[in-house]
Amino acid sequence: METLFIKSLHDLPAVAKQFNELARGYRRFAFYGKMGSGKTTFITEICRQLGAEDILNSPSFALINEYSTNTGEIIYHFDLYRIKSIEELFDIGYEDYFYGDAILFIEWPELAEELLPEDTCKVIIEETDNKVRKVKMYTK
Repeated sequence: METLFIKSLHDLPAVAKQFNELARGYRRFAFYGKMGSGKTTFITEICRQLGAEDILNSPSFALINEYSTNTGEIIYHFDLYRIKSIEELFDIGYEDYFYGDAILFIEWPELAEELLPEDTCKVIIEETDNKVRKVKMYTK
């Protein structure tokens, strides 16, 4: 397990860069954390650091956003908060996204845990008493 700390928004680019360095070799990430813990903000900065040029907003209402990097790589960003049942993931063909070659970020993955590939990196974001975000990466 690796632990990173985000003390302010000013730290975000450096911590996202550090995250990407630690995450080398991983392509799938499941982000856990309470509402407002900073999952979307952190994933957005991670994507920027990876070269994504077309980041618009959280996929909360669209379920999934697709980004392209400046090297042509594809990133999928899922937000499963509004998913009511696992069948909804089957309906959208989750296998193509979860098991494809693209980089995958999933917020609120609890409902889909049984569908996640074995090599998914689990990331937990917690807010400490002094408003610092603690990012725990569970890598093998």
